[in-house]
Amino acid sequence: MAGSANQAEINELMKHVRQSRQYEAGAVTEEQVQQLLEVAQWTGSSRNTQPWHFVVVNDADQLKALSDVRTPINWVADAPLGVAIVLDGNSEVSEAYDEGRVTERLMISAHAMGLGAGVAWFGDADQQAEAKRILGIPAERTARSVVAIGPSRTSKDPRPNPSQGGRNPLSEIVSYNKMD
Repeated sequence: MAGSANQAEINELMKHVRQSRQYEAGAVTEEQVQQLLEVAQWTGSSRNTQPWHFVVVNDADQLKALSDVRTPINWVADAPLGVAIVLDGNSEVSEAYDEGRVTERLMISAHAMGLGAGVAWFGDADQQAEAKRILGIPAERTARSVVAIGPSRTSKDPRPNPSQGGRNPLSEIVSYNKMD
């Protein structure tokens, strides 16, 4: 793929991926789901362990049940699709890294398809256990999050305490050769 795509377009696409928490009515097509899953499948992982299993959730009642696990993720109920990321549970550190990689890839891919995506963390150990119960995930596996996907209404944060937008200037976050 090197050299075959317009790098400026790719950079712009990636700079505009945002967390979506509000979705329009409408489905994610089976073709889109398959494309998302292929992107997830081909995401790199620590030592190529590929420590994941993906639970595709397209049942509104299950999405609602997941959204009830923790109040700050109640917006998951409005998404037409969720992809829960289930990890082997063999290496907490490397699997957390791998989970972040695959989450971001799913969000970028959804954005490239014209969809919104947002990651929802289940919460503490008890809340994670409840999410695993809802999804039929064995207790020894790790499941901390679901990526909600669908036609995005807006990327504005609807929560009562939204985070501030924007980015710190590069001059404040970049050093060369050593941290100033």
